Amino acid sequence: MITRHADAAPVEMLPGLVRRTLADSATMMLCEFTFDAGVEVPRHTHPHEQVGYVVSGRLRLTVAGEDHDLGPGDSYRAAPNVPHGAFTLEPTVVVDVFSPPREDYR
Repeated sequence: MITRHADAAPVEMLPGLVRRTLADSATMMLCEFTFDAGVEVPRHTHPHEQVGYVVSGRLRLTVAGEDHDLGPGDSYRAAPNVPHGAFTLEPTVVVDVFSPPREDYR
């Protein structure tokens, strides 16, 4: 399966946060998140394992109560059901993989 970026429908999740679901299968999902500066993703949990990669920009990621400032090339993991959230320090693009796929992002 091939998904062209132009064909991935943008979904505004919060003011200043756009998600594009790029590809998915029965066991995983790839999403791009484009943030304006100063966007807060409130701490939350979900049953999906999440790994991500910072393409550009800078954000403060909180995982299991620990803050981490991340920039281009940095990556992270949030285990299932572990509280995590983020705050963007500048315009930021992140690519995340979820396993299993998030039905709410299909």
